[in-house]
Amino acid sequence: MAKQNGTETESAPIIDQGLRPGILTRLIIFIIVLIGSALVIGLFQEHLGDSVLLGILGVLAMIGVGYLFASAIGLIQIARRSSGDELSRSYIDSMSEGLLVADAKGRILYANRSYAELTGAGSASDVKTVEALLSDNPEAAPTVERLVAGLRDGRAGDGEFRLSRPIRPGADLGARWYRLWARVFKVPGHRMPLSAWLITDISEERAEQERFFLDLQKAIDHLDQAPAGFFAADADGRITYLNATLAEWLGIDLANFIPGQIALRELVAGDGMALIQAVKAEHGQSRSAVIDLDLATTRGEVLPVRFLHRVAASRESAPGPTRTIVLNRTLGEDSSADLRASEVRFTRFFNSTPMAIASVDQEGRILRTNAPFLSLFSSVVDRDAVDRRIRLDMAMHQRDREAFALALEKAKQRQADITPIDTVLPDNEERHLRFYVNAVADPGSEAAEEAAIVYAVETTEQKALEAQMAQSQKMQAVGQLAGGIAHDFNNVLTAIIMASDLLLTNHRPSDPSFPDIMNIKQNANRAASLVRQLLAFSRRQTLRPEVLNLTDVLADIRMLLSRLVGNDITLAVEHGHDLWPVKADIGQFEQVIVNLAVNARDAMPEGGQLTIRTKNVSAEECARYPYRELQPADYVIVEVEDTGTGIPPEVQKKIFEPFFTTKEVGKGTGLGLSMVYGIVKQTGGFIYCDSEVGKGTTFRIFLPRHIPALAEVAQEKAAAAAASNGVAESPQKPKEANRDLSGSARVLLVEDEDAVRMGSVRALTSRGYEVHEASSGTEALEIFNALEGKVDIVVSDVVMPEMDGPTLLCELRKVQPGIKFIFVSGYAEDAFAKNLPEDAIFGFLPKPFSLKQLATTVKEMLEQQG
Repeated sequence: MAKQNGTETESAPIIDQGLRPGILTRLIIFIIVLIGSALVIGLFQEHLGDSVLLGILGVLAMIGVGYLFASAIGLIQIARRSSGDELSRSYIDSMSEGLLVADAKGRILYANRSYAELTGAGSASDVKTVEALLSDNPEAAPTVERLVAGLRDGRAGDGEFRLSRPIRPGADLGARWYRLWARVFKVPGHRMPLSAWLITDISEERAEQERFFLDLQKAIDHLDQAPAGFFAADADGRITYLNATLAEWLGIDLANFIPGQIALRELVAGDGMALIQAVKAEHGQSRSAVIDLDLATTRGEVLPVRFLHRVAASRESAPGPTRTIVLNRTLGEDSSADLRASEVRFTRFFNSTPMAIASVDQEGRILRTNAPFLSLFSSVVDRDAVDRRIRLDMAMHQRDREAFALALEKAKQRQADITPIDTVLPDNEERHLRFYVNAVADPGSEAAEEAAIVYAVETTEQKALEAQMAQSQKMQAVGQLAGGIAHDFNNVLTAIIMASDLLLTNHRPSDPSFPDIMNIKQNANRAASLVRQLLAFSRRQTLRPEVLNLTDVLADIRMLLSRLVGNDITLAVEHGHDLWPVKADIGQFEQVIVNLAVNARDAMPEGGQLTIRTKNVSAEECARYPYRELQPADYVIVEVEDTGTGIPPEVQKKIFEPFFTTKEVGKGTGLGLSMVYGIVKQTGGFIYCDSEVGKGTTFRIFLPRHIPALAEVAQEKAAAAAASNGVAESPQKPKEANRDLSGSARVLLVEDEDAVRMGSVRALTSRGYEVHEASSGTEALEIFNALEGKVDIVVSDVVMPEMDGPTLLCELRKVQPGIKFIFVSGYAEDAFAKNLPEDAIFGFLPKPFSLKQLATTVKEMLEQQG
């Protein structure tokens, strides 16, 4: 019992000022009141009347009843009883941390023994509050003041501080660490809040942390000085840690290293990342692998290493962090140095070749692969699949696996000539591959399990180029055919139109035959329009290029386009800012836009949106467009985009071919897009079509930016100066409706087509000209010499047997340098003009032509100052 009392005395609080009187005090007061009352009644019984005596007894009875009720509700306790409050107080009294409770005025209401021991208080009078104890200590004052300020605002707080000497006087010398905690709480029935302070000596805890950090620092130092490299990476492949050894090998400054700043792929040379990414772990597990590859140093050098690579995966199979030990394969001077060097060279050659390599066994199962193999077949083969020895034919399309089996059988028989296998990836038929199967010529003990070495290369680019070349050759052949047909058609149509004109001159409008002759001429003109479209496709039509601002051109034809597309289609024209000039035939370019708009309209029978936009594209920006043929240069792009039905891929390959159409019979000639293609190509540009079925189609036209030459700049300045002086730039002769087209000049007409020649002779003769005709260039020279060169003008076809028109001009210039010459051709002027002397002056009349056009061209050429 004494021991228990002693224990209670040792753990009892050094200060415990209750908020109400104790049980003993209340009991003494009650006894004194009773004794006093008894003495009063006994001494003054005789002097007090019965009424007074009864009153005193009534008062005492009421006090007794009140005391019984107070005891019943717990306000007054006769004996100590175990309760939650008593348990809490017992726990607090036995705490090893020092606890102090004070009121708002700083009076101490409670302090346990641990607080007295920590602060060195020998008695209750020596106990001080934390603020009074430490506020003057410069080492603890900042923490204490911060907590005191928080308590004033009703906030709890904590902090740690270090003292050079312990708080308790006379304790062992040396620095001590303390943790201080403070909070505010309220007691029911009291207006002012109380503050509780908890102080703990954490010096031992700090010492343990110091020992832990020292051990950790030693472990890091050991890791940094290890003869092997080490790095850790997160799930995204970013380096989160690397030791000093690996940093020294790679030339990385650890002082500037920031975790996550460097990606692993930046350190791996060649296709080594394919080897690393091929190592995959099962969900919730980890996997290790040995990988030989090269790392790239910051100096641009290659470092051959061996990875001991470990990767983890989450339970959801998501890639996790990796840990890797790196061995430098260039270190060491032992007897195996030469062997190791040879191994490094072979590994580098094996993994750095651009060709995928794999060895297979007798069953066609993969034994080992290089990095490009895992990179090429990453979608179907990974490191785990190689370890499981999957069959190599799983990496090719099912239809070609039988061919691979035959090739493997030939390899087993040591045959040298094995046909390559062209196939595609099983999960992506757009990627083409070619497999080369080679027999193992001299299988030794190490390679006894290998039946063949298989090389694989991706031929997607090659296949695309082959298809593009085939399409280009096809378009060129069709263009030559179309051009040849157009040339013959032009001669026939010229004869028909001229014959119609001759008939019309002899028939009045009231003549019954007049409408039939007009019908013949109109249909001949329609046929001539088709011929011009064929020539446009074959790029042999006549173009009159001029410098254009596409913003102005599109603004001029906007109303025409609006009428063409109709009311159900919304037309939007988006002009680019500061468009560069281009050089093109304005009429032909307008025809291109019209044809594309009409096609877009037909693709949107239910209505939709047609957008025409322009913008500049620099040479650097060309790389953003996935068009192989497009050469890097400055272009002005014209995009014609619709929201129509789209074009299927199989149809999209043929849209620019002449006579190809998806429209019903009688509703399309199939020459619209082919003409667009030819005009753009002849202008020096490119046109591409991007379409998705159900979403719409976009045609992109790339026109080269026009950079004016010095002569053009000088001409523009002169024109501007002339305009400012009120002088016309180049006055043109008025084209009067009833212009006199007659003349008396001597004309030498050269044409190999009899019908065209006869019509031309009659047309010029009827105008008063003296016409001498020839069917070839050789015959024309003979006539010219017979006339002793007295010829005013020569009108000659371009393509003729024996001697063509350009050769004839060159021969005539030798005799008469200033002779006037007119070329007649169904081809473009540029097709032959480039072969003529630079100072040659000539006119040009495109076929088919009418009598009036022939007479007009001859008249204008004769009137020019030679």
